[in-house]
Amino acid sequence: MSVGQGLLVAVLALPALGAVAVAATPRDRAARLVGTVAAALTLLATAALVFGRRDWLVWSDNGPAVRPWHQLDLPWVPGLELRFHLGVDGISWPLVVLTALLTLLCCAYTMWRVPGGGSGRALVALLLVVEVGILGTFLALDLVLFFLFFEVVLLPMYAIIAGWGGADRRRAARKFALYTLFGSVLLLVGVYVVVAAAGTADLVTLTGGAGLSRGIQLAAFTLLALAFAVKSPLWPLHSWLPDAHTQAPTVGSVVLAGVLLKMGTYGLIRVAVGVAPEGARWAAPVLGVLAVAAILIGSLVCLAQSDVKRLIAYSSVGHMGFVLLGVATLTATGIQAALIGNVAHGVITGLLFFLAGAVKDRTGTGALAELSGLRETAPRLAGLLAFAAIASLGLPGLAGFWGEAFAVVAALQVGGPLWTTLGVLAAVGGALTAAYFLRLLRQVTHNRPSPAVGQVGAGLAGAELTAWVPLVLLALAIGLAPTLVLGVAEAPVDALIGVVKP
Repeated sequence: MSVGQGLLVAVLALPALGAVAVAATPRDRAARLVGTVAAALTLLATAALVFGRRDWLVWSDNGPAVRPWHQLDLPWVPGLELRFHLGVDGISWPLVVLTALLTLLCCAYTMWRVPGGGSGRALVALLLVVEVGILGTFLALDLVLFFLFFEVVLLPMYAIIAGWGGADRRRAARKFALYTLFGSVLLLVGVYVVVAAAGTADLVTLTGGAGLSRGIQLAAFTLLALAFAVKSPLWPLHSWLPDAHTQAPTVGSVVLAGVLLKMGTYGLIRVAVGVAPEGARWAAPVLGVLAVAAILIGSLVCLAQSDVKRLIAYSSVGHMGFVLLGVATLTATGIQAALIGNVAHGVITGLLFFLAGAVKDRTGTGALAELSGLRETAPRLAGLLAFAAIASLGLPGLAGFWGEAFAVVAALQVGGPLWTTLGVLAAVGGALTAAYFLRLLRQVTHNRPSPAVGQVGAGLAGAELTAWVPLVLLALAIGLAPTLVLGVAEAPVDALIGVVKP
């Protein structure tokens, strides 16, 4: 086994073994420490995946195809010709590292504060199981294996929301589970259609259509796109998201918004577009219209929100709209916009939910009407909230800018009345994003301190800074040097576009 293959195994084995070790450790604090160490080792393993083999692009008789940097391909169920096929390239690696980073920050955060509702040991074990499912989804190069990892996330995330969430947590958890199960059924049927027609579940072989007929590709893309739209979630299949975010504990919201949603958008790029390119070309105008509708409607709904966490949750609908718009253009610029938009949203929204949780923990409320004057009593917390908000609204020089800007540019590059109109409307949506985040800051940080905010102390805990500072630095780094994401993704994106374009 090569070093790269060993790293692929380690990336999945470390959090899985960590979850078992956490469950077997009787003392709660010691168990949380064990989980944090396992998450840290996982982050080191994911970061090391970038080193080694870098043969990104290989040309075959069927055109360009992606060759993973590292891959592990072993027999799994020989009777059904299924293989345990893992791999990583520039499309998946940034999301793999982001998943490991946010999981580590969440586990470390539990060393300082455990939400009410259950033991910290159980919470950390569930976070590690969720990490296994998300990492496996990003690494799987077999469609059936992809589906299984995709489903691993459901039960532990349901348990996190239902066990450690807010007052209405059980209803929110049920809603999350029902919507996700609906998407899972569509995904299973889509996977069956593709595998039965192509005779293989290998994603590398299937990329480009693998000889699938036009009818099969249209049916497969419809099923797969709907399944991934539920997970992302994309408008109008998004209604589970605000309730889940609002009721989930802080660490649950961070993982949910930061990386779990990315399973849907990653699947849309890697699986739906890659496996059924004719279906993608056929559905592209519809996807573009839905994307812009998500941007505008999400922004308008945010302007009417009265709760901090619900506002941030609905902002994800708009941000995922920009990701979908980039994918819908089926251009290298658009796919790059989707990829960097995914990463930026994970970093910034993860930070926003950490800060929203801190505000709620200190004041006992998330209602905007009861929050004002935070800069007077807790200026450092208010400053961090302002930084995260302006990063999310797309200020140039911060991570949120590139995904939104490139998505609009990609739509305008496609040209024609439809795509030009969509690009202009998306730009208007970007202005509305600025409006609702500035409204949030005006309400929470300005004016006289409200009774709830007046009791807030100025200090920040060391554990809070440990969890927040890496995200602040990453938002700055990606904003100033977007090549950190775009550079590693350039060749595989060009390869994907090469097989998608007729």
